[in-house]
Amino acid sequence: MDFNVFTENIVDLVSKRMGRTYEIRVTKVTKNNDVELTGIVVMAKSDNISPTIYLEGIYQEYLEGTDIEILVDKIISIYEDQIRDINLDMEFFRDFGRVRNRIFYKLINFDKNRKLLEDVPFFRWHDLAIVFYYAMEEELVGKASITIHVNHMTMWGQSVDSLYRTAQQNMKGGMPELLISMRELLVEMTGIAMEREEEIPMYVLTNQEKLFGAAALLYSEQLKKLAECMGCDLLILPSSIHEVLLIPDDHKKGYDFYVKMVEEVNRTQVEPEEVLSYRLYRYSRKRAEIEEIFS
Repeated sequence: MDFNVFTENIVDLVSKRMGRTYEIRVTKVTKNNDVELTGIVVMAKSDNISPTIYLEGIYQEYLEGTDIEILVDKIISIYEDQIRDINLDMEFFRDFGRVRNRIFYKLINFDKNRKLLEDVPFFRWHDLAIVFYYAMEEELVGKASITIHVNHMTMWGQSVDSLYRTAQQNMKGGMPELLISMRELLVEMTGIAMEREEEIPMYVLTNQEKLFGAAALLYSEQLKKLAECMGCDLLILPSSIHEVLLIPDDHKKGYDFYVKMVEEVNRTQVEPEEVLSYRLYRYSRKRAEIEEIFS
């Protein structure tokens, strides 16, 4: 069966299993870069918030041969596990004093998020946009976050400038930057040490949480230190919304080479909703600022 019929069947089966005290509905969620996903929401009358369970991955399991009743069991299990954690009193979210310490910012692509940007406070930065989010308490819901919309800003009596100042104050303490060499990263990932002559002169800049870590560009103190240490400017390759790659600008390869590298990584290695940019940037050692390269 196709995806639409599958979705209808899932809603029907989950409704029968959960009973009349639950409302089961389908929702379309626009993620970063205008990627639209289909989710199912299971909402009890006693719930004040409910998780969205996305169906694309579950449909893929069905196509691979998993029985639909087993998938219904899985959806209900996911709901029960998550609602235990997130069935919270969200009244606190109305009080800016209670949320201000967990307001952060992230970088997203400007052109790919024009629809979203109509309804969220933001600042333009090169071909990107700085937007804001509230990071939920990790012990309650893991690394869930709430994108801050204009109605939130109005409810709190804040402005875009004040949100930026609040987020900027929180970033270094709440999302401290992390600069790690590609050699160290590969050892961490594989457990295999590289020979010194195989070392790649490439670094990864993110944050300690490795979540929306590309925004570390906006407050990094390590960029300047690395450029001084290497004695040259740094090329910045936007790996994803979660991290960027840093390479010495030694002019051994033309900028077109790196632009094509970024395009290929975005096309083959990065989820569509996690693509940051197709552009190339440079940290100028002399000016101590980040600039966009137009090759």
